Amino acid sequence: MEQKFYVAGCVFTEEYPALSEKICAYVRERFKMPIIRCCVDKYKVSEFEQRISADFWRELEHFKKFPADSTMISICHNCSAIFEERHPEIHCESIWELILSDENFQYKNFHGEKISVQDCWRSKENFIEQEAVREILRRMNFEVVEMPENHAETKFCGYSLYQPQPPRNPKLAPRRFLHEAQGLFQEHTPEQKKSLMIEHCAQISTEKVVAYCHYCVRGLKLGGKKVFHLAELLFEESGQN
Repeated sequence: MEQKFYVAGCVFTEEYPALSEKICAYVRERFKMPIIRCCVDKYKVSEFEQRISADFWRELEHFKKFPADSTMISICHNCSAIFEERHPEIHCESIWELILSDENFQYKNFHGEKISVQDCWRSKENFIEQEAVREILRRMNFEVVEMPENHAETKFCGYSLYQPQPPRNPKLAPRRFLHEAQGLFQEHTPEQKKSLMIEHCAQISTEKVVAYCHYCVRGLKLGGKKVFHLAELLFEESGQN
């Protein structure tokens, strides 16, 4: 039987500690799968333990090697990119695909409300994940509105592309973060970042927009949009109409 495991994601958990705890509880209770914190062994363990004070986080194993043909479930596109290039023997699947496989998942009803969906540069070719996101939105009774640049055409990942990236990323996933990132990750001033985000958000025609990347959410917020991480709509009451 294929083994699956969930990577909770250091940066996602730091950004959304309570939400991350809910997702970990869901994954553990519904699918009985092991959970690890990080996609890289021994990466900034003490630093993240200081920055993330949540008890559930401290109880998770930081990293563990899983056998070939296992499936890594991820909520973070950095984690996915690193596993795809560093561990090609491991299959990668998004948390959204896992949720769709759950026949008993209870979706909220947003009564046909329009919402724009923001795809992410870090996973721009992952059509399966992109379609899973849209199917989840349809199951929540949203009317999905597409961005002018979507799917593989997206060039957006918030303002994260307008500042230097962590040096580990191009080392661990050179295809994504080095060879395909020419001209990106250059330093910009805070004013330039805000201007770029406002310019991007000006093309969004709906009041609300949903993203499934924490970096995208940061950028859309800076640009002045009412934005939700997809996980918020699924697991938090604040996402309910």
